[in-house]
Amino acid sequence: MIRVLIVEDSPVEQELLAHILSADPLVSVVGIAKDGEMALSAVEQVKPDVITMDIHMPKLNGFETTRRIMESNPVPIIIVSGSYDANDADKCFHAMEAGALAIVRKPFGLGHPGYIDDASELIRAVKTMSEIKVVKRWSRLRKEVKAVQFPAVAARAVPDRIRMVAIGASTGGPAVIQEIFSALPKNLAAPFLVVQHMAQGFMENFVKWIGATTGFPSHIAINGEYPVPGHAYFAPDGHHMLVGKDHRIALSGEGPENGLRPSVARLFRSVAETHGPNSVGVLLTGMGRDGADDLKLLRSKGAVTIAQDRESSVIFGMPGEAVKIDAADFILPPEGIAHLLERMIAAGNTLSRTDKSSGTREGIHL
Repeated sequence: MIRVLIVEDSPVEQELLAHILSADPLVSVVGIAKDGEMALSAVEQVKPDVITMDIHMPKLNGFETTRRIMESNPVPIIIVSGSYDANDADKCFHAMEAGALAIVRKPFGLGHPGYIDDASELIRAVKTMSEIKVVKRWSRLRKEVKAVQFPAVAARAVPDRIRMVAIGASTGGPAVIQEIFSALPKNLAAPFLVVQHMAQGFMENFVKWIGATTGFPSHIAINGEYPVPGHAYFAPDGHHMLVGKDHRIALSGEGPENGLRPSVARLFRSVAETHGPNSVGVLLTGMGRDGADDLKLLRSKGAVTIAQDRESSVIFGMPGEAVKIDAADFILPPEGIAHLLERMIAAGNTLSRTDKSSGTREGIHL
């Protein structure tokens, strides 16, 4: 049984969430806390496998409660939010930065047309997150930032200049994307196209949060626009994002790929065909294998390819699958990815690439 603690201040929502979760034979609701302070006590008493966390609560909000839980008694936390207000979204994504693993829409009530889909998504998220081992986050939140050094690798020229960076991420991705863009200069001579798997309805506020917290110009992609260097473009809800032969962004409502729309695979494949050796592919934390095969395609076309390392990934699924099939030139933590991207875009054809025989494919030193 998956033991779930519900943290929610509304009695009506408590009853709804408990009804949905208890209906699954593999899930047991072991406690309900109506505010953050009660949640902190309940975590120690009932020792849940997963927590569903509201954001708006008296005494301690969902962000602060998440932060304290992840510092003391880490448990997989799912943010369950019913509001798309920008201020609320800011708290949601700060909670993910503090260690929450996913965000899902608060389910509609019984009888609503969206009830079944929302209930299924919640149960699916609980089952998925119950399998993830989480660690205390205090060291990450409070440690002093130090210069990161990586071992040197043998030189291999990157052809011409980097004209496009394609990034794919899923579970755990929002905090990593925020970390990478925070570390990047804001005048880089290449655009960034990003596919982040996320529950319906949260992408617009996620992009606003990225822009506000990193200072990196960030946008929901628009069909037909030319991506501008030094800007980030995110695939909108329910649409694949591609790069056309005319180098404009193209949005597609075609069927899901790898069960997903948008899919990382579609983005990577289009960038491989349009930009080839003048591109970079980055595959971050996430469950499954979306993008792994197409990261290898990018590499075969001469692109520089990067996978997030196991130690920093919430789920080493997508990047791990890429590593298994030898799709990644570099395997790096987020700070290393930002360092590499900055140097690569600035240095052009003077960049070093990995030499498999050197045994140092997990690092760079420029």
